[in-house]
Amino acid sequence: MSSDTIRVVIADDHPMMREGIRHVLETEPEFEVVGEAATGPDAGRLVEELRPDVAVLDVSMPGETGLAVAGRIRRAAPETRVLILSMYDNAEYVLESVRAGAHGYLLKDTAAAELKQAIRAVHDGEAYYSPPIAAKLTAALRGEIEREQRVGALDALTAREREVLEGIARGRTNKEIAAGLGISHRTVETHRESLMRKLRIRTVAGLTKFALETGLIAP
Repeated sequence: MSSDTIRVVIADDHPMMREGIRHVLETEPEFEVVGEAATGPDAGRLVEELRPDVAVLDVSMPGETGLAVAGRIRRAAPETRVLILSMYDNAEYVLESVRAGAHGYLLKDTAAAELKQAIRAVHDGEAYYSPPIAAKLTAALRGEIEREQRVGALDALTAREREVLEGIARGRTNKEIAAGLGISHRTVETHRESLMRKLRIRTVAGLTKFALETGLIAP
């Protein structure tokens, strides 16, 4: 084989899926399937032994998930690029694959041409996500950033401001909050104005939503 050949390990617990992927890749001289595995532990051992350029991993395998194997590969064979192949398109799986160190994520109904394109891309040092997956990943990452920003904003409040915010979110009036905290009505108003300014939220509905999203109060 040429030194330009992309050496691939395929790991999937369904023999027909492995056979299909191998058939797709063997139609191109640039790919060489150097090994196959049907379980997570076998996939990890095979990659450590063969050190392929790319490992194509099913996300769900007996013994160890593809995401767990991806983490093992990142530590034991960091030169191997990992492409996750899955029937699951939910954002959490995609995010977990990124955290595990995978370099791409495709659905199992992906066309043969896109599978080859993805393997080439991750081999060349790029990340590859099919368009529907990329959209979910972008939305999920945006959501994580927004959650972190909300938590940071909550941390910027004083303990008393958080207590007042909790009272507002629970539907209590300023008078009720004051009585519960043992402070004056005027002091509650001062804290209320301060926390609204810090959070840049001017409505009770907005404050309630913020308190729920940050876990200050339970749904």
